[in-house]
Amino acid sequence: MNKNTAILIFANSAKQESSDKRFTNSEALFEALNKQTIAKVKRSGLPYFHFSEKEQQGASFGERYTNAIQFVYDQGFDNIITIGNDTPHLQTSQLVKTAQALETNPIVLGPSRDGGYYLMGLHKSQFNTETFLKLPWQTSQLTQSISRLLSAKKINVVFLQVLQDIDSVSDVKVLIDSFRKFSEKINALLLSIITSEKSIVQKIYFLLPSFQKENYFNKGSPLQLHFKPFI
Repeated sequence: MNKNTAILIFANSAKQESSDKRFTNSEALFEALNKQTIAKVKRSGLPYFHFSEKEQQGASFGERYTNAIQFVYDQGFDNIITIGNDTPHLQTSQLVKTAQALETNPIVLGPSRDGGYYLMGLHKSQFNTETFLKLPWQTSQLTQSISRLLSAKKINVVFLQVLQDIDSVSDVKVLIDSFRKFSEKINALLLSIITSEKSIVQKIYFLLPSFQKENYFNKGSPLQLHFKPFI
């Protein structure tokens, strides 16, 4: 395996994730996901850097992410594998395979179902700060935009399997219904989020006037409604 490859975990603390995601029990979930992610990275045997909100620098997500990548390259590495903390099905084997693929390919992408990506493997020859800053970060067009850009330059891309990340309660439900295995702790936390959100929906329902109740559940499944927990 290429010893000049490092992993960048670009993931905020559980407290910050809880503030950003804003659904019930998210802090406990991301605390467990952070620990799980670091454990998987350590098993790969590759050197790694973890950039939480404390280490990130920049006014926007694109600036913070680009600066973090530049920092790792400045440490002398030729390849970087960037991941977050919100994809429970990411495995150590995928990190190892990505490192191997980067020996003969300039870029590896692991697309997420929301149109972004959960993993990017990148050789430093393909890293350009101006280009990165212009990409539509944190949107559903990200992976498509990157693919289109690389296609125009005739750069070969290795794609990994599509995985589900966690941005909302509906994502949690998709993960539970996927029939893929989690650790017992992660599974219990995911189920607790669904249970808590059901409870919130029920409380809202009982507080509604009777004429609103008649139409409330005709709008679709309660689990697909994005309610913020009471603060």
